[in-house]
Amino acid sequence: MAYKIEITKAERSRVNDVDFDNIPFGRTFSDHMFVADYQNGSWTNPRIVPFGYFQMHPSSLVLHYGQAIFEGMKASKSIDGKPLFFRPEMHAKRFNTSAQRMCMPDFPEDLFVQALHELVAIDQEWIPAKEGSALYIRPYMFANGEFIGVQPSDTYQMIIFTGPVGPYYPKPVRLLVADEFVRAVPGGVGEAKTAGNYAASLLPAKLAKEQGFDQVLWMDAFEFKYIQEAGTMNIFFVIDGTVVTPATDGAILKGITRDTILRILRNKGYKVEERPLTIDEVITAQGEGKLSEVFGTGTAAVVAHVADFTHKGVTYGLPPVAEREIGELVKNEINGLRAGTIEDENGWVVPVEALTPVHSR
Repeated sequence: MAYKIEITKAERSRVNDVDFDNIPFGRTFSDHMFVADYQNGSWTNPRIVPFGYFQMHPSSLVLHYGQAIFEGMKASKSIDGKPLFFRPEMHAKRFNTSAQRMCMPDFPEDLFVQALHELVAIDQEWIPAKEGSALYIRPYMFANGEFIGVQPSDTYQMIIFTGPVGPYYPKPVRLLVADEFVRAVPGGVGEAKTAGNYAASLLPAKLAKEQGFDQVLWMDAFEFKYIQEAGTMNIFFVIDGTVVTPATDGAILKGITRDTILRILRNKGYKVEERPLTIDEVITAQGEGKLSEVFGTGTAAVVAHVADFTHKGVTYGLPPVAEREIGELVKNEINGLRAGTIEDENGWVVPVEALTPVHSR
């Protein structure tokens, strides 16, 4: 099904004002954004408009009770200059998984994907060509019901905007193992990409950075024993040649990059385990010389190597990145797929194209 998306183009593009060799992450935004409204039980008025501010009522429910979700994804360019998405339909599905957990309406997945195509087709000149850079895409939905009451809103707005970005972590990261704060618990909202998850992580991340670390390695909420995630990333360990990542248990985000890496490694014959993993097992493996790699994964970072981690005041180092095989392999594989230099055998790479001829008004 093709939707009619009204398009109002910006009078002047700002793309020539941007230094694409020096892009701070998340501070530069493209010319247009997609907007749709949920009213009277259905999504209406899908449109693309110039990027800009919008008004909100002071009682908008998102400001008081936090009904807000988002996705993070990227568009890149192939070596011949064609704009590409990577597994966009998975982001549409996960967006709705988050919406369901936060008692928000599903957004039509075909409209989600069409909106991505229309928006990025218009702003494709904003996609950086430099390796490691991309056009970051931020779809999000929030409650804008104009009343005070702890209950789901009756109106919502869904927006997608984009912006060029460079590498999220330009160097290997240092992790502080959590021993006081927690990110999520089974039965909570850890699997949802909801704003409150990230707000709750800000203080422990700030405290960790004040001690010289880049992020927190989150533990379970009951024993501070089982590993969950690293900052805003899923986490992988290579122990005695086996790639191990914590099993999703309701408290761990089902990352699309995580799923991609698991599929790549299994297809290449690596031994991979998704299971509960304790910090003690990791420390023992490091002491025995069996821990060869640790890396975080996510849309923003793709693969972020871990330089070391600190637990109860003791720092445990890892081999130099130059000696690591698996993290670099999957990073190069994903970047190669996004650049069109590696053959896509899974249908993950989707060329960007406007799906319907929509005229500006």
